[in-house]
Amino acid sequence: MFKNQPAGLIPAALSNMGERFGYYIMNAVLVLFLCSKFGLAEETSTLIYSFFYAGIYVLSLVGGVIADRTSNYKGTIISGLVIMTLGYVVLAFPILATDENTTWLLTMTCAALFLIAFGNGLFKGNLQAIVGQLYDNPRYSSQRDSGFQIFYVFINVGGLIAPFVAPMLRSWWLGVHNLSYNAALPDLCHQYLSVTDNESMENINNLYALATQAGHSLSAETAREEISAFCTQYLDVFNTGIHYSFIASVAAMLISLAIFLFTKKQLPTPKKVVKAADSPKITAAERQAMASEIRQRMGALFAVLGIAIFFWFSFHQNGTSLSLFARDFVKTDSIAPEIWQALNPFFVIVLTPLIMLYFGWLSRKGKEISTPRKIAIGMGLAALAYVFLTIVSLCYHFPSGTEFRALSPEIADAEKIGPWVLILLYFFLTVAELFISPLGLSFVSKVAPSHMQGLCQGLWLGATAVGNLLLWIGPLIYNKAPIWQAWVVFAAVCVISMGSMLAMVKWLERVTSDKVAG
Repeated sequence: MFKNQPAGLIPAALSNMGERFGYYIMNAVLVLFLCSKFGLAEETSTLIYSFFYAGIYVLSLVGGVIADRTSNYKGTIISGLVIMTLGYVVLAFPILATDENTTWLLTMTCAALFLIAFGNGLFKGNLQAIVGQLYDNPRYSSQRDSGFQIFYVFINVGGLIAPFVAPMLRSWWLGVHNLSYNAALPDLCHQYLSVTDNESMENINNLYALATQAGHSLSAETAREEISAFCTQYLDVFNTGIHYSFIASVAAMLISLAIFLFTKKQLPTPKKVVKAADSPKITAAERQAMASEIRQRMGALFAVLGIAIFFWFSFHQNGTSLSLFARDFVKTDSIAPEIWQALNPFFVIVLTPLIMLYFGWLSRKGKEISTPRKIAIGMGLAALAYVFLTIVSLCYHFPSGTEFRALSPEIADAEKIGPWVLILLYFFLTVAELFISPLGLSFVSKVAPSHMQGLCQGLWLGATAVGNLLLWIGPLIYNKAPIWQAWVVFAAVCVISMGSMLAMVKWLERVTSDKVAG
């Protein structure tokens, strides 16, 4: 697996793993945290999540342009790590949200998310560009796809551990205060404390039952002041535990920064772009041929970016509608819904070596699959994942998320499905991801002109941003219609994308047969 790989690959992967660990701690709880912290509706929380997630990738274009123009990829990466660390520091302060401070506190939270997004934009694409530069050496060029697959495994090592951190710290802090975790309580507490809903007897009765489960005794005779005090306490303790998990993100960022600083000499340092006046004289015909070649390569890149938009729109539902599905419809018992997000990185780590062995076997047999064709296969596998979830939702007659949450706890628990559905779902989605994401990075590094590597990696991430801007559509359908309709939308998007990619495969293979000289 590591044979014939350049020496700088592992240090770069370790640095990225630390950053991803810190990021995924926060990402695993962000939507649910915004709901529990500020009492926001799920649609509002997922809208913030979508803009934040999109901002990460849009700002990668800015980071790519900065690195390309200065040829200072390493300095840009270091700046990104520092800025991200500052964002996590701001998130780590446990301030109770009240009617008086919610506006400025939510604004400060969004500002912290911007710092994380901007720092990520400086870091993410440029580190990928440096990894691509390792394979510009003819000695390693044939290992480009496998190198990015290894790089992707390290990303997911951080992603595997991270989802456990926030629920663990949250449950620990609740335990310190003789309380226990209950996913439904924050929403009910916010409803009770709000002006419009605090007279709802249904809400009060649910609070009695869930407060008892959480370790606090309330009775029908309990004074409203005591109920209010309990709600305030539970929200404070619940969210303070999440804030403590952001301290773990800060620590992870500092480790990532230390790794990069100590190993950066092993990574390539690209030469500064030569000014036209100082460059060797070339003929008009040569210049025209170079420009034509670059146009073709960039056209191929944008074609694949169009496909990537729809993949990430479907795949990143794991942080929105699929996370809500795990919370609402799946029997997770004492397992927090965020932890199910660890299934994806677990499968990445386990399946990547098997897929690499399979690709290697095909190559030795002279039946190597091109990168564009692998991406098309990945879209088909993603479609299968949502077809599977559609069939399950239809068989169990699941209503919309809103209707299901309105059921009494006894009826809802009886209707929930076992966790096997999440295991199979994330298996399909992960195999699809392994055919698209690391190989997409490899494709970009292969097709990008040498003087535009940071920008082109930023464009790949920018395509992810566009897909992320559409994430709110998933929770909207999920809460307004029977949930199978949401899954059908994602399945259809993936099928159409697969067909489009297959139609372009021969052209993409022809255009990318040789690397552009920058």
